[in-house]
Amino acid sequence: MDVQSFIDRYIPALEAEMRDVVSAPRASLHDLYGYLRYHLEWVDERFRPIEGRAAKRLRPVFCLLACEACGGDWESALPAAAAVELLHNFSLIHDDIEDQDRTRRGRPTVWAVWGEPQAINAGDALFTLAHLALLRLAGRGAPADVVLAALDTFDRTCLALTEGQFLDIGFETRDDVTPEAYLEMVAGKTAALIGAACELGALVAGAPAARRARLSDFARELGLAFQMQDDVLGIWGDPQVTGKPVGADIRRRKKTLPIVYGLAQSTALQRLLARPTLSDADVAQAIAVLESTGSRDWTEAHAREATERSLEALGAATLSGPAADALYGLALDLLGRAR
Repeated sequence: MDVQSFIDRYIPALEAEMRDVVSAPRASLHDLYGYLRYHLEWVDERFRPIEGRAAKRLRPVFCLLACEACGGDWESALPAAAAVELLHNFSLIHDDIEDQDRTRRGRPTVWAVWGEPQAINAGDALFTLAHLALLRLAGRGAPADVVLAALDTFDRTCLALTEGQFLDIGFETRDDVTPEAYLEMVAGKTAALIGAACELGALVAGAPAARRARLSDFARELGLAFQMQDDVLGIWGDPQVTGKPVGADIRRRKKTLPIVYGLAQSTALQRLLARPTLSDADVAQAIAVLESTGSRDWTEAHAREATERSLEALGAATLSGPAADALYGLALDLLGRAR
């Protein structure tokens, strides 16, 4: 069974689980839950159902694959998978506000449509609903100690996400960001959640601690590699694919890995990014300087190294069977690597 076959089996059940969690308890809250459904791409701005815009749901797929690869019943992990995806989307709503991004995946962001105060409320609601989703593990037969361990992992991940976002925003006004500091930030903001997804899936399956740790390592390293690739797309990506303009990260002065590396190599780039405002011409010039320093190649090489560490950890987990093969395949597909 290939990766897509697993995804096709998982996604309808995952969406049903999430929709059940994100349902308005009473009519007076219709709009609040409408904001959540809009962000999750189930409805349009007038809360009318839409079709064909389902997000990839990458993190919950890793959770369910990890569970099945460890010999568990993937359906028993649906609450954990839903919790992971809802937590991810909470962070996106708040990130869009903090970064002042007006579009995501080609649509206006929640705050751009309904304002920052209500978008904050929407994000807070998703954060809480993510926890309530995780507690539904008990209803799927998970023992109390497993639910408690899952909550511990989940809350530590929530904190890591916030710490990573704190560092990321702080980097925008600092001139001393190093690659090491960048990786610390990404370990929280991006890698922690995908690591938790695999760890939670293995936990629900009853996997021993050593295997859970290796799966977590696998996913965290993969998350690092994914973020490095995303950093490349944030500068050189196709707007039709990313939903963001070319050079968006430069315009926001985000200290992504190519930019951190480029600043260390080029005083011209330092002077350019020190300007009070950046015009379109400035952004184009910054991209040209980054290319001249080899920043893209350097970043992509580090992404490949993280991918190799990831695959080594997965191999050390000693999994077997179709779900394990799919987990390996999804890791390769994530960064567009040939199998």
